Amino acid sequence: MSAPRSRLRPRDLLALGSHGLRARPMRAVLSSLGIAIGIAAMISVIGISTSSQALVKDKLAELGTNLLTVQGGTDLLGQEAPLPETSLALIRRVPGVLHAGSTTTLDSVNVYRSEHIERSRTGGLSVVAADLDLLEATGAQILNGAWFNEATAQFPTAVLGRTTAERLGVQGPGQLVWLGEHRFAVVGILDSPPLAPELDSTALIGEPIARELFGHTGQPTTVYERSLDASVAEVRELLPPTLSPRSPSEVKVSRPSDALAAKNTVDQAFTGLLIGVGSIALVVGGIGVANTMVISVLERRREIGLRRSLGATRRHIRLQFLLEAVLLSAYGGLAGVVLGWVVTLVAAQANGWRVAIPPAVLVAAVAVTVAVGAIAGLLPAVRAARTSPTAALSA
Repeated sequence: MSAPRSRLRPRDLLALGSHGLRARPMRAVLSSLGIAIGIAAMISVIGISTSSQALVKDKLAELGTNLLTVQGGTDLLGQEAPLPETSLALIRRVPGVLHAGSTTTLDSVNVYRSEHIERSRTGGLSVVAADLDLLEATGAQILNGAWFNEATAQFPTAVLGRTTAERLGVQGPGQLVWLGEHRFAVVGILDSPPLAPELDSTALIGEPIARELFGHTGQPTTVYERSLDASVAEVRELLPPTLSPRSPSEVKVSRPSDALAAKNTVDQAFTGLLIGVGSIALVVGGIGVANTMVISVLERRREIGLRRSLGATRRHIRLQFLLEAVLLSAYGGLAGVVLGWVVTLVAAQANGWRVAIPPAVLVAAVAVTVAVGAIAGLLPAVRAARTSPTAALSA
């Protein structure tokens, strides 16, 4: 009667696989460290990127993607083609348009803190005549003071962009600035408008006072238009032929939110690059696991020979060392996931973001480490299984 075939229960396999790690804890920690660093790098990079992208998406959802800016382009000879004086009225007649406001850059008109400042020190600030509906069209907010109304737009009053106010040293409404060789009273300060950042470094005045003092003709430089979300594409197609039926190509229409979307795309590409660097660290960690397992097999040849002589099959030995490599990598992967999440949390709190790590990324990170451990431990496990019991015991 033949002896019963040796069996290895899952519980016994787990005990054998973890025994090798418990016997040499320092080596196990150092080997897992490489895996942990690679996974932590990948998780933190993805986490920081997705958290910042979530902020961009939240901003787009808050600000809306239905703002279009219209400017004059160039003609066939490369000369500037200005917008017609009736641009604002024409745009407001386009179906689907909700709000429209315009600005006109006043050439050779500058703003200073006082009349004693040298005229060459403009600080990069410009002066524009603003339509009363500009605030609604751009979605800008007043940081301090008030926006123009029918009365204040006719007098020498100004609303300063945030950067303009900082450079001129204006703290709030009521202060005076020297604008176009005239004193203007500041009635408000604009908060930085994300979709119209060019307004940040301008001093805005009403169109009536611009006509009276600076000869403003009413011809806009830029028109800001908001339409229904469902009509954005259609309105975008209608604006050029509406403003210039003979030469629609001379009118430029852009969507400021596209710039945020492009930035988001660049961030994603940069994230891909950093993930590649993290993957290299993961591969290095896998090589470290393979090296550890090879050394472990050489050091434990007597143990392998003894187990083989007691009835353990090659399959049992192979599974034991393969599981040990997988556990070694899995521990590193779990530690890396925790470390990466902590790094993302710290970065998100420092920048005022919400933590947005896709759960699938965390699960995939652990799965990848298990796969790396299995691949790294396969060759040492096969080598251990081929060890002859007599040769191992006599070594």
